[in-house]
Amino acid sequence: MLCRIPRREVRWVFRSGVKQTAVAKKPNSEPARRGDLETLERPKVERPPLYEVLLHNDDYTTQEFVVYVLERFFHHDAETARLIMLHVHTKGLGVAGVFPLDIAETKVHRVTEFAREHDMPLRCSLRKQP
Repeated sequence: MLCRIPRREVRWVFRSGVKQTAVAKKPNSEPARRGDLETLERPKVERPPLYEVLLHNDDYTTQEFVVYVLERFFHHDAETARLIMLHVHTKGLGVAGVFPLDIAETKVHRVTEFAREHDMPLRCSLRKQP
């Protein structure tokens, strides 16, 4: 992204007492001498790829536990958590959230650990978002 610099006279006074005057140039022109102004172009930064954190249905994990996991680890409100839980229950698989890779891996690990601590076989995985 280029930034437009208004054309105006700029004055500098150096330690030696010499005054120098320059006129701001267009962004594409080369600086003619030291002290001229130029526009810096910032490089484009790509967004990191996103990954979906998936919850898998099983016959043992309670629905209340799945809702609690969605509220605690994915910060869904009670109604959204219930809808996601019902989707997981009926379809067998549901998206709990979409995150960059490092955050998604951490969520999968924390949910799996939490489920094991509470003797629940809840499976959690991730896949790259299409």
